[in-house]
Amino acid sequence: LDDIFAHRGIRHAHHVENNADAEAILLQLAREGRSGLVFANLIDFDMLFTERAEGYGRALEKTDAFLAAFLPLLSADDLLIITADHGNDPTFKGSDHTREFTPLLVYQPKRPAQNLGIRRGFYDIAQSIAGRLGIPPMPRGRSFLPAK
Repeated sequence: LDDIFAHRGIRHAHHVENNADAEAILLQLAREGRSGLVFANLIDFDMLFTERAEGYGRALEKTDAFLAAFLPLLSADDLLIITADHGNDPTFKGSDHTREFTPLLVYQPKRPAQNLGIRRGFYDIAQSIAGRLGIPPMPRGRSFLPAK
């Protein structure tokens, strides 16, 4: 994903070709106890399965298995945000993006679950990360994280 950021502010980049390779790198980083902001793209969901519900379902099952191994590696201070760049109905004919809501799952060990509601845009994620990193608030967005 370093190209999305014009290769600026990126210390390390791992180029992978599929979900399994991305998940392997995430497990490696977590086991090494590396710190910092990590972006990962599970590209198979978008590139391979946008129009095939059966394959999409199998990919979700594999990601569930990955998360079962990954989540126990997170420390109490870690924060996992899972989202997508668009919603998509894999049962819809064709490969165009559809108008489903974009998923947003946020996990922090030892924090109780809560409903984040319907967010107004991706800028809520940016605002949440900025606050967590001590960056001053931006003009748009509302953090879904508790104030420190």
